[in-house]
Amino acid sequence: MQNLIMQDSSVLDKVLGELPNAWNRDIGAVGVSDDKYADFRIKYKDDPVGFCRNCITWKKDEKGLTDYQEDILAKLVKHRRIAVRGPHGLGKTSVAALAILWFILTRDGVDDWKIPTTASAWRQLTFFLWPEITRKWLNRVRWEVVGREPLKKDREVFTLNIRGATGEAMAMAADDPNMIEGAHADEMMYVFDESKAIQDSTWDAAEGAFSTGHCYWLAISTPGEPTGRFYDIHARKPGYDDWYARHVTLEESIIAGRISRDWANQRLLQWGEKDERYQNRVLGEFANSQADSIIQLSWVELANERWYAWQEYIKDGGYLENVTHIGVDVARGGSDKTIFALRRNYIISELLPFTKQDTMITTAEITKNLILHQSAQANIEVVGVGAGVYDRSRELFKDRILAFNPSKRTDTLDKSEQWGFVDTRSAAWWHMRELLDPANDYEIALPPDEGLTGDLIIPKWSLRGEKIKVQSKEEISKIPGRSGKSTDEGDAVVIAFWEEELVEEGMEYA
Repeated sequence: MQNLIMQDSSVLDKVLGELPNAWNRDIGAVGVSDDKYADFRIKYKDDPVGFCRNCITWKKDEKGLTDYQEDILAKLVKHRRIAVRGPHGLGKTSVAALAILWFILTRDGVDDWKIPTTASAWRQLTFFLWPEITRKWLNRVRWEVVGREPLKKDREVFTLNIRGATGEAMAMAADDPNMIEGAHADEMMYVFDESKAIQDSTWDAAEGAFSTGHCYWLAISTPGEPTGRFYDIHARKPGYDDWYARHVTLEESIIAGRISRDWANQRLLQWGEKDERYQNRVLGEFANSQADSIIQLSWVELANERWYAWQEYIKDGGYLENVTHIGVDVARGGSDKTIFALRRNYIISELLPFTKQDTMITTAEITKNLILHQSAQANIEVVGVGAGVYDRSRELFKDRILAFNPSKRTDTLDKSEQWGFVDTRSAAWWHMRELLDPANDYEIALPPDEGLTGDLIIPKWSLRGEKIKVQSKEEISKIPGRSGKSTDEGDAVVIAFWEEELVEEGMEYA
């Protein structure tokens, strides 16, 4: 048949005229000629591993994909749905970016295709996944092997989407399931990045595409709390047997050279084996906050994402709130630091650390900050040397200075008005817990400071009769791995939020 077509141009014209327009533009797609791009699509359409090996330029010091990255891509084709969890640094975003480019280049021009990409935080798309696609791996494509012209910047390649001849890859917000549900094509691939916190309704919205069409789904994340759809898949809960769950282990990542064993061992010493951060970020395991922990790691991470969003808001010309409170945790000596936490309504904009200071220097720093921030008040912890700092600052600024005495008796009740507190420290820390709990919708934003995160998630609480007791600084400093460190950054933030009744509506910053 092929010889007959080639010998008779009229027959060739007749056949081409009956083909779909996209195929007519590329006759090699149906084997009528040896068109190089058509041959490429046929060869690699079901072979993302081969695509990465042969169609991507690898630097001299790079060995190509790791064994587990190749396994992820192979399982994606075989099972159509794969959920991947593992430690920080294993190359999850790279494998997602390469999967997206493979899908685009092996479908474009022939198939009607779409790739919706989403993540639990918009920042994950704008700062990590899409730059990985458009700035890194797209520039490594071996176009002479692919057999087509490179995708053109600002015509086909944009900041958060790629538009091909017959389809589009795009970024979508995870909190709008309607957008996810509205994506339709004959060939689909969903990419859910940092998917541990993507809401169930978004997962459900993507399911519709699998009732018809030819669909794939890649969900990747470091794990978090053992809740949500991503966890349900990895826990092999009933109804998820059509998913392939892949756990990339710490040992696999070390063998592949993606993670340093020294780094992993140091984090074990720093955080301890049972710490959520070690379980999630180093072992790639789901871990619960301990029942007696005041604040959950996932709550702090949500507050960090809001801080990043606020930073982008300010960078784009958004209104910068005045500093309203300065929480001051005064160093008592040893390894402790004096910490100033600058609060702008719901946002801790920055932490200012000072070491080896006497009371007069600390007072001078408070003075400087209160002059600079005319609408602010300073909340100063008045334990030990902090009392002297408070007294001198009070002489200078009177009503703009508030004493925070952690051991003072308080009649404060928790949000449910069922529980009291043995002292002001316990009440203030519980107040911080209630502010960070997503169920209460306060939208607190905190800077992504590792010291602050560790301080906030480590204190435990217990009941003394009908009153809540939070661990003291001294008790926390004796915990193995803390090396005598108390909760300096955490206390400064807690103090900054204490005593002020917050309004119900949050600040617009996203």
